[in-house]
Amino acid sequence: MICTLCPRRCGAERTETKGGGVCGMPSLPVVARAALHQWEEPCISGSGGAGTVFFSGCNLGCVYCQNDPISREHFGAAITVERLREIFRELKAQGAHNLDLVTPTHFTHVLAQVLEEDPGLPVVWNSGGYESVETLRLLAGKVQIYLPDLKYATAEAGQRYSRAPDYFETATAAILEMYRQVGSYELGEDGLLKKGVLIRHLMLPGELENTRRVIDWVAENFGSGEVLFSLMNQYTPQKNAEGLLKRRVTGAEYRAAKQYMLNCGVRDGFLQDGSSAESRYTPDFALQGVTAEAPPVAE
Repeated sequence: MICTLCPRRCGAERTETKGGGVCGMPSLPVVARAALHQWEEPCISGSGGAGTVFFSGCNLGCVYCQNDPISREHFGAAITVERLREIFRELKAQGAHNLDLVTPTHFTHVLAQVLEEDPGLPVVWNSGGYESVETLRLLAGKVQIYLPDLKYATAEAGQRYSRAPDYFETATAAILEMYRQVGSYELGEDGLLKKGVLIRHLMLPGELENTRRVIDWVAENFGSGEVLFSLMNQYTPQKNAEGLLKRRVTGAEYRAAKQYMLNCGVRDGFLQDGSSAESRYTPDFALQGVTAEAPPVAE
């Protein structure tokens, strides 16, 4: 395939065995972990865990990514479409509340095909928010819950951290399409999200104004009861961090962002305390639940 799935539209040739382009992935899925996961928002993880599938590769490549071994180093195992279907069934049998697809954008063509068959669980599209509206339309009626990031509100931040100066206009257009597809959020009696959009924003150290502008957009475009918003305080410096990224978000920064959010009327959603900014919350990637036969994908 000549790939134009994501907003990069890099036109890379991706075959079943050969990767290319920004994401570096072949056309068949590459997966690093498939297991029950407790560290999403409570309405996603619930008591039993989300059935989380971590896909390798990424179309953003954020310099601070906590999943760097799979997003940029491309650790994972190449699997068949049928094996992916089996993984979904196995996660359901383990008691997963939903299928939580992490960084799936560059495999949309495969997932749209697999999800033609109803997996019997709500499907969560857990992405960096940098999505093509045209590609998202392939998922209409197949995804019940969208879990996008809204990382940056300025071209400068998008370029500095993810080489994506068009991030804000691209991600906001994508989120509006997500909302068009699934509508206002609905919670079950058990507190689990049945459908809707949950927008995540990870605060970065020294970027309080960026956070404020993200909150402004959410407040201006959605009213009470329409979307959920998660203000995340879990930024953890990675091994090659530079400048402000070498430190965590301060308590004062997070308190200021929280108060700004409340002042803007954004009240449906989630907050995090400082204990979430620890490396122990970074997943371990060792092909859990993927396959014993397929060798790890290496560059």
